[in-house]
Amino acid sequence: MGSIVEFLKRLVQIVFLLAALVVMGAVVFGVGALVAEFRSPAEPAEKPSILALDLDGIIVDTRDIVEALRKYRKDNHIKGVLLRIDSPGGVVGPSQELWAEIKRTREQYKKPVIAFCGAVAASGAYYAAVAADRIVTTPGCMIGSIGALMEFVNLAKLYDWARIDRYAITTGQFKDAGADYKPLTDTQRALFQDLLNDVLAQFKAAVAEGRKMAPEVVDQYADGRVFTGAQAVKLGFADSVGTWDDARRALGQMTGLGDEPEVFKVRKPGRLARWLGEEATSPAASVSAALRDVLQTELSARPLLLLPGAVRF
Repeated sequence: MGSIVEFLKRLVQIVFLLAALVVMGAVVFGVGALVAEFRSPAEPAEKPSILALDLDGIIVDTRDIVEALRKYRKDNHIKGVLLRIDSPGGVVGPSQELWAEIKRTREQYKKPVIAFCGAVAASGAYYAAVAADRIVTTPGCMIGSIGALMEFVNLAKLYDWARIDRYAITTGQFKDAGADYKPLTDTQRALFQDLLNDVLAQFKAAVAEGRKMAPEVVDQYADGRVFTGAQAVKLGFADSVGTWDDARRALGQMTGLGDEPEVFKVRKPGRLARWLGEEATSPAASVSAALRDVLQTELSARPLLLLPGAVRF
């Protein structure tokens, strides 16, 4: 009887020990997973590679791409940059910032850049692309749209219907120009037209410089029109028709890494980190963001380098 009791005691001890080991293992695994989720995505390249970046959607904020360029162009293992573009363009300033950083990557850091245009590379996205050494495009890509626009929302009749009297006290006739509670005056419209003309001049100068085209040639096509990729190549607005793999091969040859260069991609934050970041957003901020998505008010009354039709009010 005593031996049976002793056996049962030892069995219970073994079970508790195994359970403790399982719990400790789960804790260690969980901590490791959390560290992996939240560690900085800015990890160095471990071998000679090309940096692959993606420019997707409407351009409102290019900080992620710009920060990646600034960090990795200093990395001796990064020999060049391949920028995949699928964007109709967007806000002027971020598009120009990306253009400037691509240009600096080539000229100051001597790292070649190839822009690959897949589905659409229009307006502000094309503005960024012309800073690259080469533009490779699919034959059916919608590319170009050299021009600028501003879109306004006039809700005056809606406010009248809702019996809302909205107004502003300003310090000048242009301070509330473009406000949604009244139409533009002729003077205000002329002001915005001058602004857009200046932005267009900057765009055309960037295209002429990047594509090594005469200004008068650029002028012929700087009316907002888009080309297919095949047309763009024929006209000199792109260099060759091809796929992303063709662009990778070309960049490998330019960098001396051969036809199959190693591709380095910046690690994105894990799902848990993104989820926690979304959960930290206040309800009011979430509602505001939802309204901006529906009405696209974030892009209203701002100079845009954007393919028409990408934003609908």
